[in-house]
Amino acid sequence: MAKQFKKIGVLTSGGDAPGMNAAIRSVVRTALSHGVETMGIYYGYSGLIRGDIHPLGVRDVSNMMNHGGTVLYSDRCPEFKTEEGMQKAIATCRAFGIDGIVTLGGDGTFRGATDLSVRGISCVGIPCTIDNDITSTEYTIGFDTATNTTIQLIDYLRDTCESHSRCNVVEVMGRNAGDIAAYAAVASGATAVVLPEVPFSEEALMEKIRTSRRLGKHNFIVVVSEGMGSDFAPALSQKITKATGVESRFARFAHVVRGGSPTLRDRLLGTRMGAFAVEQLLEDKSNIVVCEQGNQLVSMDIGYALVLDRMYKGKLKDGDLAPFTEEQIASMQAHCERKRALIASLAASVDRIGL
Repeated sequence: MAKQFKKIGVLTSGGDAPGMNAAIRSVVRTALSHGVETMGIYYGYSGLIRGDIHPLGVRDVSNMMNHGGTVLYSDRCPEFKTEEGMQKAIATCRAFGIDGIVTLGGDGTFRGATDLSVRGISCVGIPCTIDNDITSTEYTIGFDTATNTTIQLIDYLRDTCESHSRCNVVEVMGRNAGDIAAYAAVASGATAVVLPEVPFSEEALMEKIRTSRRLGKHNFIVVVSEGMGSDFAPALSQKITKATGVESRFARFAHVVRGGSPTLRDRLLGTRMGAFAVEQLLEDKSNIVVCEQGNQLVSMDIGYALVLDRMYKGKLKDGDLAPFTEEQIASMQAHCERKRALIASLAASVDRIGL
C-alpha cells in the first residue's frame, strides 16, 4: 500500500541560489492543493536536528518568488554527517509528524537526503546551485540568473575597457565547473575563455590579442573560471600586459552573482521542479532527484545521480560502479560525453568568433 502523507517538510541546504524561493512556494502550494500540510525547516539540516520548524500556509509563501536567496535560510551541518546527528533529525521528523521532505541544494544536500531515505524518511531532491555542476540535470535552479548577472557585469566592464583600450581578465564563480564561464563568455562576446574542462594555450591567447589589436579592436574581455585556481586569473592579467602591450586589469565578481531577482527561466524551473517533486513524493517515490533533460522533468535515483556526477568530474571511487549494469554504465558515459562536448563547443565558439 502506498504511503499516505499528511505532512511534509521542505528545506534548503548548501549554497543559496536565485529561484529557490520559487521552488519553496511551489512545494508548499502544490502540497496544500493535495490536502498535505507543509513544514518549513529553517537552516537546512541544522534546523532539522534542533527542531527549527514552522508551518507554511498559502499566504506565508506570497510575494517571495521575485527575491533571490532562500527565505528558509541555509547552513552546512557537519553534525548531520554522523549517525547521532541523523538519528536526532529522524527523531525531530517523528516529533513533528513529518512523513517526507523535499530538499533543495546540491550534491551534499542529496547525500543527506539519501541518508534520511534509507532510515525511513522519504526524500526528493531539487538541484539548486548557480554552478550548474550537477551532471544529472541540464540546468540547475540559479544558474540562469547567475550567468545573466555575470553577463551584465561584463557589459559594464566592457564600456570602460573600450574607453581606455584595455583588457579585463574576469574570474567568475562555478567552483570546479566552467559552465558559468563558458556560457557567459559566448553571450558577452569575450575574446577568450579559460575553463578547467578545456585545454588552454596561453601563447594562442596572446597572439589573438595582438592580432585583434592590429585589426582595430580596443577592448578585450577574458573570462576565467574560478576552477582554474585563485591565482590564475590575476597572474594571466599581468602576463597579457607584458606579452601584448595591452594594459590589463583583473576583476573578480565573486558572490555578487549569487544574488538578485531570479530570471524567468529560474522562476519557471523552480516552480516546475517544486510541483514535480511534491507529486513524486506523494506517489511514494523516494531517494530521487528531479532533473531537467530535453526540457522535460524526470526523476533519477540519487545514488545513480551521485555516481554519474563523480564520473563526469573524474572522482569515481573503488566500487562506485559495482551496483550498476553494463547498460547503465554505458548510459552514464554517454551522458558525460554529451556534457563535455557541449562545454567544448562553447569554448570553441569563443575561439572562433571572439576577435
